[in-house]
Amino acid sequence: MAGRPRDRVMNNLDTIFREAYERAKETDDAARMADLDSSYQREQLLLEVLLDIREALEIPAEEPRPSGEAALEKINMLRKIVRPR
Repeated sequence: MAGRPRDRVMNNLDTIFREAYERAKETDDAARMADLDSSYQREQLLLEVLLDIREALEIPAEEPRPSGEAALEKINMLRKIVRPR
């Protein structure tokens, strides 16, 4: 099962933050605008990393499904990436 396309995810993020930014701009809330700007950059980076991980773990339709062992290897790789330090 394929997830949402990368462009759609990033465009949704952009829309959400742009609308919030415009509301803050209408009320001259400079602090909120600055907060939204830094939040947007952080969320964008996190989403890009998650989408990269998703793409790395995807199996092209033409390839056979992985064995249980291959699936476990991918899960372990993901655990190493996200394990808190």
